Amino acid sequence: MPAMTAVDADDRARAGAGTPAEVVGPLVRGVGVLRRLTEAGGALSPSALERATGLARSTVDRITATLARMGYVRLDGRDVVLTPGVLELGNAYLAALRLPALLGAHADALADELDESVSLAVADGDGIRFIHQATRRRALSVSFRIGDLLPAERTAPGALFATEWTDGEWSRWRARRAQDPEGTAFRAAPPGPAAGDAEAAFAERVRRARRDGWALDDQLIEPGLVAVSVPVHDPDTGRPVCVASMVSHTSRHAAADLRTSLLPRLRTAVRAMEGALRTAPPPAPGPAPAGLAAWTTASKHELGRDFVESLARGLTVLTAFGEGRPALSPAEAARTTGLSRATARRALLTLDHLGLIAAHDEHAFTLTPRVLDLGFPPLARTSLPRLAEPHLRALAERLDEPAALAVLTPDRTEIQYTAGAGAGRVLTVRVTVGARLPAAATSLGRVLLADTDGPLPPGLAEVRAQGHALADEELESGLRSVAVPVRDRTGRAVAALNVATHAARRTLDDCAGTLLPALRETATHIERDLHTTSRFTHVPPT
Repeated sequence: MPAMTAVDADDRARAGAGTPAEVVGPLVRGVGVLRRLTEAGGALSPSALERATGLARSTVDRITATLARMGYVRLDGRDVVLTPGVLELGNAYLAALRLPALLGAHADALADELDESVSLAVADGDGIRFIHQATRRRALSVSFRIGDLLPAERTAPGALFATEWTDGEWSRWRARRAQDPEGTAFRAAPPGPAAGDAEAAFAERVRRARRDGWALDDQLIEPGLVAVSVPVHDPDTGRPVCVASMVSHTSRHAAADLRTSLLPRLRTAVRAMEGALRTAPPPAPGPAPAGLAAWTTASKHELGRDFVESLARGLTVLTAFGEGRPALSPAEAARTTGLSRATARRALLTLDHLGLIAAHDEHAFTLTPRVLDLGFPPLARTSLPRLAEPHLRALAERLDEPAALAVLTPDRTEIQYTAGAGAGRVLTVRVTVGARLPAAATSLGRVLLADTDGPLPPGLAEVRAQGHALADEELESGLRSVAVPVRDRTGRAVAALNVATHAARRTLDDCAGTLLPALRETATHIERDLHTTSRFTHVPPT
């Protein structure tokens, strides 16, 4: 039997209360597969998924085929691997919540000012879940991933949220502690001590948090980690909507010093965050996902029984939520997705049963932080090279030519290779990650140098106009390469992608007619993953 997680424990409690007759079984099983992949760090073999979920192998295969069709997983050798597409589910929750969009810039500015990690967390049952991270890039860094779930009793935000707990919430916390005193179900944190006085110690931290309006984490999660936290209050209700924390380690700040060294600046930042909430205009609904019902129907016709239509339709209901659509009725969910009202209602009831949606009444459903359990933690901290690697491998295999990704060095005189995929030819270009070449003499460099609004030399102006660059035996005799830009969500070229070949193997016309279309298609795939991943997380280019 696989180890039970905090999510499993809550699901078991829900199951004990009875399973609604309208629950969609394939959707329950598909969500279970996504959770197991998330818990495993993003990849498992089908046989391992079979063991972890208790499902039949044929069921696992049909679920993974459906998730692959949706762009949520890919088959990589023997493994089923989560892809950035699955972040669309968590992005829907974060967009509907609005807090990262409204408060994230304040957290980032504070992290930059004090050179410390800053996080935003929301309450999730008797735990806390991170919704934003501003991380320091140093050898010894302290931060968690967006979507990570921690036990309330071992965090400073948890003590602040617990000041609002009802008697029932305290009872559920005690029951969970009795079943799992070390908190092993919370996979983002190492097991904690099962001390007999843990309840009294936590109650005392909650009492101090209620009195002081802030809380301290003095190495509660692990040795060396310290944090100070302040709640961010809703301007209308006065209740905390999230908690802002500054996280450090004892070699930089002793816990006792946080009150004087970091707390005053954190409180100032929180006041600015509350001001942002107070003055934020009502959100305009973002674009709704288009053609989902028609797409699932077409996929069913194409793939037959290998496509689990009810799973796909259920997951598309999650993406119906978003900015300007924090709460939906079954009719609104149906209208947004193109599904029938009955199908949308059954999906909402199933997702409510799974804890991914909260039903306020039969006409109002909202997403819960648990949606971040579906792929977010293992994918929330990635880099552009890691996003690009599977696409580079596919491109190199398709063309039987080496492909590479590169960025400009800070002085803009050289390009540096950050990822590559080789070909099986005897005569081929070897791509060494980290190697540098003169930017002006390479197709990669020219594409990146041309990405500016200012005046350019004629050669680079032509590259900017045509959207690609071709280098013909300029860096080395016999070497031809063609490159295209990879653009971020703002349209800026953050990297370039190229394919290199030998002049005797491909003519210039072949480079333009065969290599260039494949390059552009691959760049589009990388950009899609980059745009999805970077909507609420920072994706470094190297």
